[in-house]
Amino acid sequence: FTADQQMKSLSSVLPFYQGFHGEKGGSKNCYGANGAYMYVKVPVGTLVKEDGKVVADLTQHGEEYVAAYGGAGGKGNRFFLSNENRAPTLFTPGEPGQERVLHLELKTTAHAGLVGFPNAGKSSLLRAISSAKPAVAAYPFTTLNPHVGIVRYQDYEQVAVADIPGLIKGAHQNRGLGMAFLRHIERCHFLLYVVDLSVSQPWIQLQDLKYELEQYKKGLSQRPCVVIGNKIDLAQSRINLPLLKEQIDDRVIALSALTGDNLEELLLHLRELYDTYVKTEQSRGQSPVKW
Repeated sequence: FTADQQMKSLSSVLPFYQGFHGEKGGSKNCYGANGAYMYVKVPVGTLVKEDGKVVADLTQHGEEYVAAYGGAGGKGNRFFLSNENRAPTLFTPGEPGQERVLHLELKTTAHAGLVGFPNAGKSSLLRAISSAKPAVAAYPFTTLNPHVGIVRYQDYEQVAVADIPGLIKGAHQNRGLGMAFLRHIERCHFLLYVVDLSVSQPWIQLQDLKYELEQYKKGLSQRPCVVIGNKIDLAQSRINLPLLKEQIDDRVIALSALTGDNLEELLLHLRELYDTYVKTEQSRGQSPVKW
């Protein structure tokens, strides 16, 4: 397997692969040729599991994992040369290659993760700030697949933002979409909590979201973040905004994904979070994820 940043899903990976056969040994000192390499491209962020255990975690473009080894080529007649047999005609066929059953699992690799309950406006926000086009609707429903949008800046830096499918209470216990999508948040370096400002006590949404993340993986809710108060174009949202700011310590950016109000503040702060991430990785001697 080779990780390729151009691959965005596992949909093109086949359920069965067979490598090329090695050749049998021959005369004139010829050993059997090895079979050619077979490469299977997978997205960056692919986990390779065998019997439930992770055997490879492909997190960088170009990273490779040998899924199965081919058999040794056959021995030619030269191998059987001896004082008793000066002109051997024997050879051996190639040995069979390795057989393995592996399970592939993709964890979305993005810089930022949009986290929120269904109908909070995550998909609409991703459409507004990037070229991604996830489905949106005027009624409570949740995205069925993670979408990654790319926010491009004038200096050609690109920040990847993932729309993590809507969580519900009890997601850490695998309710709803549950752990099938909670795992995608693990790869996000900072989080964008999206809350619906128009509902009563919107800070409760934030408390519930952080609780689900923390129950799934300790420390996940402590990652750098910003709270996005969506639907500021509604009258009730403007009433709730100061109440939300009183209840929480995190920075709050109020905006409307529908009308585009105050998107600029979010884009500027998103870049600040990204720059901080890059500097932190470089100070550790690590290479930051680039898109």
